[in-house]
Amino acid sequence: MPEDHDWEAYKVPPTRTPVSERTTSVPNPVNYFQTAFSYVFDTPVTFVRELIERLQTKDKFYYYHQKFRRVPDLSECLEGDYLCYYEAEAQWRRDRMVDQQIVEIVQERLAACKQREGPNQFQNCAKEMELLAQVTKAFQDRYGDLGYHGNARTCLMKQKHRMMEERKAAEEKQ
Repeated sequence: MPEDHDWEAYKVPPTRTPVSERTTSVPNPVNYFQTAFSYVFDTPVTFVRELIERLQTKDKFYYYHQKFRRVPDLSECLEGDYLCYYEAEAQWRRDRMVDQQIVEIVQERLAACKQREGPNQFQNCAKEMELLAQVTKAFQDRYGDLGYHGNARTCLMKQKHRMMEERKAAEEKQ
């Protein structure tokens, strides 16, 4: 760009924006409406919300950090102890959700490894494939064939039947 500027082509912006003069002496009704709205609706709601927030900050509850104590298994509950049955069922459902998430995480890791490695996925992702096989086998052994409406009692019976079959197979080998 040349040193001598063409001041007509590149005009300098004004240093101050001119203030428009009011041409009427009638007040603007929008200002009154905004002020009335603020005092009638906004101020009380804001006050109540800030009060509630102050009370809640004393006892913060982070639901995603909730830790449940381990409860006795269904096999450890006494007969007729329905509260223990309920707690064991809730514990079983939490354990099932955790195991499902573990399987999903391992699947995602394997998919990421396959995406990253491309044609060499069979060599470089062997550990992830083996881990997925182990995790899915363990999940299938514990929760397989229970269906969507499976519960702790049917899972316990399935494990009992599997143990009896393994014991029978071991006796037949001897």
